[in-house]
Amino acid sequence: MKNILSLILLIIILLSCQENRESRIRTDTNIDLESEKQNLRTLKEIEWPKAYREQDTILLDRILGDDFQMIGNDGVWSNKEKELEWIKNNAMNHDSFRYEIKRLEFLENGTAIIAGTGHIINDSTKTIYQSSNILIKRDGLWKAVLSHVSGVKEIE
Repeated sequence: MKNILSLILLIIILLSCQENRESRIRTDTNIDLESEKQNLRTLKEIEWPKAYREQDTILLDRILGDDFQMIGNDGVWSNKEKELEWIKNNAMNHDSFRYEIKRLEFLENGTAIIAGTGHIINDSTKTIYQSSNILIKRDGLWKAVLSHVSGVKEIE
């Protein structure tokens, strides 16, 4: 009987510790939620396009995690090394670019999802595409680890 009571007490203590841990995680996430959303909006809407527009491999290197992978509209896989090489050799020649975030979500494990539509105007031609991105916060910085592009099409 004494062993059963000890076991019940141990289970109660463990459950209490788990509850407090989960509460701290939720609280920590809620405190910085708006700030983190703004950081990710800046990264996706301003910094990432700037890296491609200005062929800034240092900025893109900061944005992409070392384990970054991308699936292009053509289904071809790329990685961080290939993306850095690509922007060194391919200047953007469009007149304007805008990324419209349609989904920005945080998961409790420190992961963020950003998905939306890219709008490109070149001369009188408008092109749009859909993309989704997975980012993980590492050492205080959001790092993109996966991107997927699809639905590239010209709009009349």
